[in-house]
Amino acid sequence: MVALWCPPVSALQFDEAQLTRLADQWFGPSGVDAIDRWLRLLEQSREQPEQVQLKAINQFWNSEIQDQDDYRVWQRKDYWATPLESLGRGLGDCEDFALGKYFSLVHLGVAPEKLRFIYVQAKVGPKNQSIAHMVLGYYPSPDADPLVLDNLKSAILPASRRKDLTPVFSFNTTGIFAPGAAPASVDRIGLWRSLLNRMNAQGLKP
Repeated sequence: MVALWCPPVSALQFDEAQLTRLADQWFGPSGVDAIDRWLRLLEQSREQPEQVQLKAINQFWNSEIQDQDDYRVWQRKDYWATPLESLGRGLGDCEDFALGKYFSLVHLGVAPEKLRFIYVQAKVGPKNQSIAHMVLGYYPSPDADPLVLDNLKSAILPASRRKDLTPVFSFNTTGIFAPGAAPASVDRIGLWRSLLNRMNAQGLKP
């Protein structure tokens, strides 16, 4: 898990009025309440050190969303929900947890290059069954052992201490990274492109 390092980019901007309006229109009062809790947390966390922000954001998304597969939530085999959609439903799978945490941290000013979505094989259950899973990795420096933000475990631990996770590939805004392969453009991930388009229409703008 070696990270590339680039200069920070501007934080993700939110149109709070549009978010609240859509939450009410699509999900009703419970959706508005969830968005309000998120926005309050972000405001409270804005001036905190990054380590404090990581803990707060990880805890929020792990407690706010219930784990559920895409087919039951969206009637699709694979769907990457926007933060508004995940909070409005109160449901999501591992990608949705990671995406919510990522966009929250970027909004708070964490450089996107410090963050990576990491696909792993995770061992779960008493029989250590292997499942495909996504986590969010945070790299405090380019060559650091990343910290893992995961919905399967509440504690934020270095990747070297997560023996239950075997990385497969990772990506962020600078590219897709797989062992033994040259970096590829993130534009190859259609679900990512679709997600960003929907976010922009919902008032979550880079």
